[in-house]
Amino acid sequence: MEAHGAGLRRVLVLAFCVAGIWSAYIYQGVLQETVSTKRFGPNNERFEHLAFLNLAQNVVCLVWSFIMLKIWSNGKSGGAPWWSYWSAGITNTIGPAMGIEALKYISYPAQACPILDCYLLLQVLAKSSKMIPVMFMGTLVYGIRYTIPEYVCSLLVAGGVSLFALSKTSSKTISKLAHPNAPLGYGLCFLNLTFDGFTNATQDSISARYPKTSAWDIMFGMNLWGTIYNMMFMFGWPTASGYEAVQFCKEHPEAAWDILLYCLCGSVGQNFIFLTISRFGSLTNTTITTTRKFVSIVVSSVLSGNPLSEKQWTSVGMVFSGLSYQIYLKWRKLQRMTKKRKPM
Repeated sequence: MEAHGAGLRRVLVLAFCVAGIWSAYIYQGVLQETVSTKRFGPNNERFEHLAFLNLAQNVVCLVWSFIMLKIWSNGKSGGAPWWSYWSAGITNTIGPAMGIEALKYISYPAQACPILDCYLLLQVLAKSSKMIPVMFMGTLVYGIRYTIPEYVCSLLVAGGVSLFALSKTSSKTISKLAHPNAPLGYGLCFLNLTFDGFTNATQDSISARYPKTSAWDIMFGMNLWGTIYNMMFMFGWPTASGYEAVQFCKEHPEAAWDILLYCLCGSVGQNFIFLTISRFGSLTNTTITTTRKFVSIVVSSVLSGNPLSEKQWTSVGMVFSGLSYQIYLKWRKLQRMTKKRKPM
C-alpha cells in the first residue's frame, strides 16, 4: 500500500511538471512573438536584440534560484558544486544561438497563425528530433544505457512531430530566407542538436554523481554560467549589442515590461524543467518540452482556422502513441521495483 502511494505521488509530480512546463512556455512563446514583432514608440521601432532575452532570462532565473536555495536548503549540502556546470553552460549558450543563426540560411514552413511565428516553427522542426541526440550523447559521452522500447518511444514522438511540421502545406504557408545556404544552415542545426544533446546528457551525469542535487541547484548552476557567457557576449566590448538593448528598454518601458514577463515565465518554466530532470531524467524532460511545442502547433492550427490533414492526424497519433507507451513502460518498471521491495 505504501509503495502504491509512492507511485501515485510520483505520477502526480510528473503531471504537475507537465502542466507547469506547458503553461509557462506556451505563454512565453506568445510574449516572445510580441516582443519580436511589436512596434514601440512614436517611430514604430522594433526590438531587434533578441539575444538579450537569453541574458535577461538567465539573470532573473539566477536570482530566483538563489532565493529558493536560501529559503529551502536549510544549510543542507551534498548537491553538485556550481563549477560542475561550466561545460553544460557553454553548450546551453551556444546551441540556441546557432539555431537562431540557421534561420538565415535554410527555408522552413511557416504557418500564419496568431500564436506561433516562423522562428518557433523552425525550432519545432529542428527540436523534434532532440530526444535522439540526448540519448546518443548520453550513451557516447557518459555510457548511459537505454532500452529498445525507449528508443521506439523517442522515434515515435520525434517522427510524429517532424511529419506534422513537414506536412504544413496550407496556402498560408510561407518561406522567408535571408541568405540561402542549405549546407551551412543544416550544419548549424546539426550542431545545435548536438550541443543540446551534450547539455542534457551532462545534466543527467551531474544528477547521477550528486544524487542530492535539487532542481534549484541545477537551475542556479546553469544560469550562473549562462549569465557569465551571455554577459561576455552582450557587453564584452564597447560596441556590443547589449548596450543598445538596454537603451531601447530605457526609451520604451513597455518593451522592458514585456521582457520582464518573458523572463518570469522562463523562470517558472525552468523550475519545472529542472524539477523534472532531477526527478525523472533529461529524456523525460525532453519528451515533455518537445510535446509542448507540438501541442502549440495543433492549438495554433485550430485557432487560425486551418484544419489538420490526414497526414497531420497520423502524426498526432504517432506522438501520443509514443507518449502513452513511455508512460506504460514507466508504470511497468515501477511495478517491478515494487515487487522486488516486497518481503518474502
